[in-house]
Amino acid sequence: VQLQASGGGLVQPGGYLRLSCAASGRTFSNYHVGWFRQSPGKEREFVARISRGGTSTVYTDSVKGRFTISRDNAKNTVTLQMTSLVPEDTAAYYCAAGSVFTMSRSQYAYWGQGTQVTVSS
Repeated sequence: VQLQASGGGLVQPGGYLRLSCAASGRTFSNYHVGWFRQSPGKEREFVARISRGGTSTVYTDSVKGRFTISRDNAKNTVTLQMTSLVPEDTAAYYCAAGSVFTMSRSQYAYWGQGTQVTVSS
């Protein structure tokens, strides 16, 4: 499955962005999807994940209550809505698809390119 992430940009603290991950190729609904992010000099970290059918979601503690992950299997897309953004959210954001519902990036076989999110005044 091929993944294409989009929606990043520059936003002020407290602002809002919506990231999208568009999938093509294999049957998208067969895969769990995760969002990860990576800042310069840091390891890529888990942000959120959603199960194949969209019924289960998990978030890292720092984004709980601010970010929402959702998916539309009919449109082969996963969305990450990000609100109340803070400078610490600045990173390249990646979507990934895999067969295991996990926060471990090594379990995700397919990755999109990153989309940059910069939170700054």
